[in-house]
Amino acid sequence: MTVNSRISGFYKLGVEERRNEVRKQVGLTDEEDAALKDGGINLDQANRMVENVIGKISLPLGVATNFMINGKDYLIPMATEEPSVVAAASNAAKMAREGGGFTTESTQPLMIGQIQLVRVKEKDAEKKILEMKKRLIELANSRDATLVKFGGGARDLEVRKIKSSRGDMIVAHLIVNVADAMGANTVNTMCETIAPELEKATGGKTVLRIISNYAVNRLARAKAVFTKEALGGEEVVDAILDAYALADADVYRAVTHNKGIMNGITSVVMATGNDTRAVEAGCHAYASRTGRYRTLTEWSKNGKGDLEGSIEVPMAVGLVGGATKTHPTAKAVVRILGVKTAKELSEIIASVGLSQNLGALRALATEGIQRGHMSLHARNMAVMAGAKDSEVDKVAELMVKEGRINVEKAKEIIKGLGGATG
Repeated sequence: MTVNSRISGFYKLGVEERRNEVRKQVGLTDEEDAALKDGGINLDQANRMVENVIGKISLPLGVATNFMINGKDYLIPMATEEPSVVAAASNAAKMAREGGGFTTESTQPLMIGQIQLVRVKEKDAEKKILEMKKRLIELANSRDATLVKFGGGARDLEVRKIKSSRGDMIVAHLIVNVADAMGANTVNTMCETIAPELEKATGGKTVLRIISNYAVNRLARAKAVFTKEALGGEEVVDAILDAYALADADVYRAVTHNKGIMNGITSVVMATGNDTRAVEAGCHAYASRTGRYRTLTEWSKNGKGDLEGSIEVPMAVGLVGGATKTHPTAKAVVRILGVKTAKELSEIIASVGLSQNLGALRALATEGIQRGHMSLHARNMAVMAGAKDSEVDKVAELMVKEGRINVEKAKEIIKGLGGATG
């Protein structure tokens, strides 16, 4: 089905109306619709997923609109508790459309499995391992014939010598094309399979045999042009570049800059049932790859005075295995996205990260982050104070106007409204 992500007034619709619009566009089944409405899993399912279950916790699932990526429209579900994240991504994506939308690319889905060897006796251990490379790769692939059948499998073997507080050690890196999986189970199994052969060849002892979440061989990239007219003028472009320059030069700002990027990335990773911790750890490590923690995005002004942005991030996400295939809501989210490959999903996520960053930079450089963020925060305070549905917007509006956003002020306003209407 063809999706139109430009849905006029989508944010003004009620929850049921929004879900019906999405359902109509992507053709959700009754089961998928119910999963979105009810949160997807019951206690029995939760009890099978993790240990010592006592309940469940839910997060709001919003839909970012306006995204056009490589000429194709996407509706992008985002799971987050933070106000303004979905709105900022949608608004920035709308501005990106005027410059042609997002253009993306990604590398092959190559993950690294590490086999740690300690107390190695063989002097030429590194050489011996490399001489065994072909046989070790064949042995690793023998454990997952299905992956090999679909074009994946172990591709290469690298060797590193590490100096540590426990002495010198050797670490072999098994490079595996994991196709449309995140890859942890496959890579770990392959590492376990070849570890005994490495011990025999080196006279060492294997300790760790596990995937690395530093997915430097599995990168997703996105870029976009934001016209100065869409942003509000060349002064806004310059202000955004000034804000970016601080983030690029100063770690204190860079961390918060990247946190904003991860607001978008993590929301989509979580919504699709992928491993948020793995992606976050990999992205932050990648930000430090030059020896200094820096921004995950780059911004510049082109000859027309328009803003150009790009992002490059490790993106170890999959569409097979784990919660992505077992959690009903995650499956419904994948259906809404309409993605067919992990490659496509990774590029969508990179686009959301870039969009989120632009939204935050523009807000910071112009009106300040608080205006939009605090108006949504005020709604939460109004609800906490006991405002009725019909009162929430009015209470929030008055709190923002007076610059006092807390439960006590909300209760004061609610009392006043009650007196005025009663």
